[in-house]
Amino acid sequence: MLGGGQLGRFFVAAAHEMGYRVWVLDPDPHSPAALLADRHLCAAYDDYAALDELAQACPAVSTEFENVPAGTLDYLGKFVVVRPSAAAVGVCQNRVAEKNFLRDNGLPHARFATVASEQQLRQAGDELFPGILKVARFGYDGKGQAVVADCQQAIAAFQAFRGETCVLEEKLSLESELSVVLARDEAGLTRCFPAAENSHRRGILDVSLVPARAGSALHARAAELAEAIADRLGYIGTLAVEFFIVGGELLINEMAPRPHNSGHYTLDACITNQFEQQVRALCGLPLGDARAHSAAAMVNLLGDLWYENGVAGQHYREPDWSLLYACPSLKLHLYGKHHARPGRKMGHFTVLADDAETARDIAMAARAAIGISDAA
Repeated sequence: MLGGGQLGRFFVAAAHEMGYRVWVLDPDPHSPAALLADRHLCAAYDDYAALDELAQACPAVSTEFENVPAGTLDYLGKFVVVRPSAAAVGVCQNRVAEKNFLRDNGLPHARFATVASEQQLRQAGDELFPGILKVARFGYDGKGQAVVADCQQAIAAFQAFRGETCVLEEKLSLESELSVVLARDEAGLTRCFPAAENSHRRGILDVSLVPARAGSALHARAAELAEAIADRLGYIGTLAVEFFIVGGELLINEMAPRPHNSGHYTLDACITNQFEQQVRALCGLPLGDARAHSAAAMVNLLGDLWYENGVAGQHYREPDWSLLYACPSLKLHLYGKHHARPGRKMGHFTVLADDAETARDIAMAARAAIGISDAA
């Protein structure tokens, strides 16, 4: 496994339960996945001595986040099975490549322009303002993004991003946000998990509700589009696709070539979870049943909870998890991270119920009980 965060940690746990041994390569000595792994290679992703050691010992390699260099995956792919492929990850890890992929394949997306200079911003059409300027690489959880009302604000944001290549997208009036996580095997068979309805705070996923409160036609369309993306990428593994609902229609926001935060509900609410599917696809096993047996609401737990008023430097304390365990239908997952800091994903909990509204009501009450407010 390349990457040692919480997604890698869940992968290691799933692989162990299926009888596999796992090595993790991650430069963080406190990597959460490494705590569970059979071996931790504490090295950079472009450390070729470590990559050679990994390739000699491990017959198959996957990744838990899209910012592992595609060159690393390409290098390993010369010696061992690598899923997803370097080519697929390369599309998903660069917003310019991603938007061009959507456009070239006739998939619905917001209007955009590639921006590599201030002059290109001056030439951007009026239809792109107000807009959102996003760096092409390494932006996540709202980082590397700026809402811009006009060209002058866009130029200022571009300068703040130090002239990095960006994508300028039109700012949409969103009705809702959905995501679909799927798994695709080497034969091209796809299994889609139920679509999640997502809400965010400060650019970070806050709550996912399953099934999403959308009509059956939108659920079917989201699965159809996600499968089309996986097919056209030749994707093998677990893939997440995020959507905007605008005017009753779906627009594709972005893809993640890995399990996804919005798919964490699958750990408790589905017959097979997203991490087991990742193991199955990597190892050439038949995919599991992706159906949900319960409705669910998933709530992210950020490092703010560890600080009084959510401010770093103020009183640091472990939250009172007994307040969550008092709810019999709630499942708590903590990631074993070395230190909490505001905005850092430290864990999540999922509430199971017979219907989504009930799950949401219970989850929001539990969320408030441990001190998460709705303040921005």
